[in-house]
Amino acid sequence: MNFYFSGTGNSMYIAEQLDTQSESIPQVMKSGKRVFQDRIIGLVCPIYGHEMPQMVKQFLKEAEFKTDYFYIILTYGRRHANAVELARDYAESVGIKPAYIATLLMVDNFLPAFDMAQEVTLEKHVDRQLETIRKEIQSGCRKIEAVTEQDRAGHAEFLQNMKNLHVQAPYETYWGQFEVTDACIGCGICSKICPAGCISIIDQRAVHEKDGCQACYACIHSCPQTAIHLKIGEANPDARYRNEHISLSQLIKANHQK
Repeated sequence: MNFYFSGTGNSMYIAEQLDTQSESIPQVMKSGKRVFQDRIIGLVCPIYGHEMPQMVKQFLKEAEFKTDYFYIILTYGRRHANAVELARDYAESVGIKPAYIATLLMVDNFLPAFDMAQEVTLEKHVDRQLETIRKEIQSGCRKIEAVTEQDRAGHAEFLQNMKNLHVQAPYETYWGQFEVTDACIGCGICSKICPAGCISIIDQRAVHEKDGCQACYACIHSCPQTAIHLKIGEANPDARYRNEHISLSQLIKANHQK
């Protein structure tokens, strides 16, 4: 079995390719179930600022995994820095000893920095990476992806950039500054697809609450009217993304909290 967190479908797609028994972390958190047992248990999630999302960390902290083989796959778009090291350290801090951790390069859906129209044209050889990871997990390979000093320097640079912006962790409060334009028609898709239940429809208009926001951008990417935007700016305000293998209804089913 494995568990995933996914705003635009990347990690959901990978999780479902790795195991026929995949569960959405937002739905598991809502269910209250916290004890899991299997021969192999995995986690697939994106990295934000080179770290696992806050909800994923909370899930790992609260859950008990009865297995001899726990793996973590971290999906990313451009630079993973020392994400493997950060994930390993956090997992171990809550009593989990990962047997295998790897990164997997995919489309980067971080709107402040990347143009989705350009991102989808880049060949990132996802299936090739996936096949390697699948074989290693199935063979019981015990391997933590190597972290270099250059990787660590990448994360240090990121932290310095946040400091220069006078932004303190958790950084989701900065990345999750949304605004809803008059293009909103109150369809409710954003409310249904938010994994943290941070969006409500009031008087036929989406209203975003920052508390608990994971800054996954599921709402922004899924709005059919392109009515939700970032106050901190976007590389291309007109371009949005969802993994080509995952439907809108699948993401809503995985994330819906209300």
